[in-house]
Amino acid sequence: MSEALVASPAPVADTSATGASGARQFWRRLRAQRAALVAAAVVALLVLIALAAPLLTAIEGQDPTTYHPSLVDSARGGVPVGAFGGIGADHWLGVEPQTGRDLFARLVYGARVSLGVALAATLVQVLIAVVVGVSATLGNRWVDQVLSRITEIIVALPLMIMSLALLAIVPGSFPRPVLVALVIGLIAWGTLAKIVRAQTLTLKQLDYVAAARLSGWGTWRIARRDLLPGLAAPLITYSALLVPANIGVEAALSFLGVGVKPPTPSWGQMLTAADVWYQAAPQYLLLPAGALFVTVLALTVLGDGVRTALDPRAASRLRVGTGRRGEARADANTGGPADGAGLPRQGASGTDLPHQGASGTDLPRQGASADGTKEATA
Repeated sequence: MSEALVASPAPVADTSATGASGARQFWRRLRAQRAALVAAAVVALLVLIALAAPLLTAIEGQDPTTYHPSLVDSARGGVPVGAFGGIGADHWLGVEPQTGRDLFARLVYGARVSLGVALAATLVQVLIAVVVGVSATLGNRWVDQVLSRITEIIVALPLMIMSLALLAIVPGSFPRPVLVALVIGLIAWGTLAKIVRAQTLTLKQLDYVAAARLSGWGTWRIARRDLLPGLAAPLITYSALLVPANIGVEAALSFLGVGVKPPTPSWGQMLTAADVWYQAAPQYLLLPAGALFVTVLALTVLGDGVRTALDPRAASRLRVGTGRRGEARADANTGGPADGAGLPRQGASGTDLPHQGASGTDLPRQGASADGTKEATA
């Protein structure tokens, strides 16, 4: 039987057709979520701004490191000269207090650092989690036990404390954005590895994996051809939610002074320097804080939309976009309106209402009198 499964070319065609159909269904479900589409547009715009930072600052005629002492009032402690923090044709978002560096240039270059560190850290987490989770599942009992215990230790480690310790002992000559990405990725992969291991255990029980094993395929060939494609959906979903979390970690590390070092701009570093200027120059605090808020919110909504599109049976945690149209669709699915204007065909659980009484016994089709005798029907 296994030889027939391997020799038949039909499953190959079915697999490709199923993959193409699954991709079309995913995009259709994702396009149906307006909040996810808006979030995807915002994320794409942020990535475009980060990539085009040199071009945008060249159009403005500024750079993120040049000091402009003449644009700050030294008598007032370095407050920017002019209205709204020195906003003008030469400085689109004003200048930084004390130094006079251009805020727009530092903000767009900070986007490159924050997004780049978060994406690189997420990539490191995914690679380590896939290797550890799949190896624990496909290895023998001792390999599974050792890797599972290591994963539990990693999950129990406090991320911020370990990151502070590692970043404090590394020499300053090492590129700081690369170091922050590596530290976050090497410490925060435990939860994803547990998810990969659990999903791989589920995939191992499927018939096509058993057929491949009976046909003589090796362990790593089965992992490459059968298991890794099945892990794509949960990995994409969880990775989309890891990116905003890593952005927050990078901002927190920079805020604590162990992240990206000056003069390299970073949103967390800008927040660190702005904590004493929120009254004299509020835009210096509001701009990086607003950028962080919009980025994390957009990535979170997009990640939830991807999760819902990949698994349509799961309801959206954010409950975005539900309204009268959603209620109308729910009424159509249940066979009746939800406002009591008509009786629905189904009960609250979605199943047909049984012809049973309160005691659980079948109700007779004829009425029953008080003394238990059947009444004649007309």
